[in-house]
Amino acid sequence: MRSSFSVNLFVFLTPGLSSTARIFILLIAALLSTSATAQSETGAKTLRVAYIEFPPITYQANDGAPAGSFIELTRKVALEAGYEPEFIYLPVSRTYLYLSNGGIDVWPGVTEVANLEDDVLESWVSPFPAQLSAWYCEGTPALDHFDQLQGKQVIVIGGYTYGGLLAWLEKSVGIRVTEAPNHRSAVDMLKRKRGDYLLDYRQPVKEILTEPTDSVIRESELRTRNAAWVFSLANPRAALLREEFDDAYLRLVEKGEVPPVREITGGYVIPGFPQLLR
Repeated sequence: MRSSFSVNLFVFLTPGLSSTARIFILLIAALLSTSATAQSETGAKTLRVAYIEFPPITYQANDGAPAGSFIELTRKVALEAGYEPEFIYLPVSRTYLYLSNGGIDVWPGVTEVANLEDDVLESWVSPFPAQLSAWYCEGTPALDHFDQLQGKQVIVIGGYTYGGLLAWLEKSVGIRVTEAPNHRSAVDMLKRKRGDYLLDYRQPVKEILTEPTDSVIRESELRTRNAAWVFSLANPRAALLREEFDDAYLRLVEKGEVPPVREITGGYVIPGFPQLLR
């Protein structure tokens, strides 16, 4: 489509056009230009945000709407940065795929996902830590060293990769892995002795430990990573998006509307944790 400058030049240089024709052409050109600009701005300002079932951090509410503390934080930061978030509910594996191929722009998730190493940029800002724990029943020894999983049955949550740890466990001789469909089922399996340890993140498990019999559940910290906004490098604006999000978060900190900036550290890792996943 011609630019408004080109159209104006065309009208000015074309002989024989009546005044009415000139005005009509200029009016149509202005309307088309305004429409194209509005569509372009709308597309540029919409941000495709994936989220997974990770209550109370991110999850899909009963009415199908995105919910959770990280969802609300993401919405607030995106709006401050000038974007309208379009939340898309996905399984973890699909989230990783769409980050790799550009099907989504950003995921409010965690840092250091081995499968995404070359496909994403992580925000410099981290709003909170994400702790992976080994859960077990009273009477079972606490997990003080990762080697204690040898000879044990380990429960995992379906769809979770644990930053590459699941693949390592499945290849390990002497460690048996069984899958639970969700956090509640996993805790119930643990109480029924269908596994010795459950590997799951702290926030979702704490959220569902509400039954009287859940009082027997104990916890050992395995690894602490950082929550972050993870941007797809398939989007050519990934680096700019990261800077805009970080800057927006800092502005909101100054207004007192989000938690203070955390000092990012390497986090805790249990002794014996696989070296290649650190």
